[in-house]
Amino acid sequence: MSRIGRSPVDIPSGVEVEINGSFVKVKGPKGELATRFSERLTIDKENNQIVVKRNSEDKYDRALHGLTRTLIANMLTGVSQGFQKELEISGVGYRAQKKGNILELRVGHSHPVLFAAPDGIEIEVPVPTKILVKGRDKQMVGNVAAKIRDFKKPEPYKRKGIKYQGEHIRHKAGKTAK
Repeated sequence: MSRIGRSPVDIPSGVEVEINGSFVKVKGPKGELATRFSERLTIDKENNQIVVKRNSEDKYDRALHGLTRTLIANMLTGVSQGFQKELEISGVGYRAQKKGNILELRVGHSHPVLFAAPDGIEIEVPVPTKILVKGRDKQMVGNVAAKIRDFKKPEPYKRKGIKYQGEHIRHKAGKTAK
């Protein structure tokens, strides 16, 4: 049976790729990632590329093909360059501070909120109103940034809280006196 869909992903220099059936392991300067993918697809290493192939034009196979190709591309980018999310804190007295591996947030609660960074994630606080979440796994970086944002989501009336850099918070007008 001929391969219908074919999507190559270039391998960056300095990255080692090991493919064993549907198991892909990549190793680079930022660390190592490994994932098992669906058996419905064929993953091969040709020249300096990883090629994802599918056997049918079935809707599920097409969706799985694109997802697999993107996940492999993210793995390669993660171990070579890494990923980063930037959070901004706004509000009077709101600030962040890093103490060892613990992020301490003062965001309007009666006590400081403490957050320990999971393995593979690095949290930096360049200024008290900015938080950088860095790591090699794109999904984990996004999840950690979302957890930090959940401690004090930005509210639409005073726009106080933790938001992603560049996120627009729609301002709502409060009640007016008659």
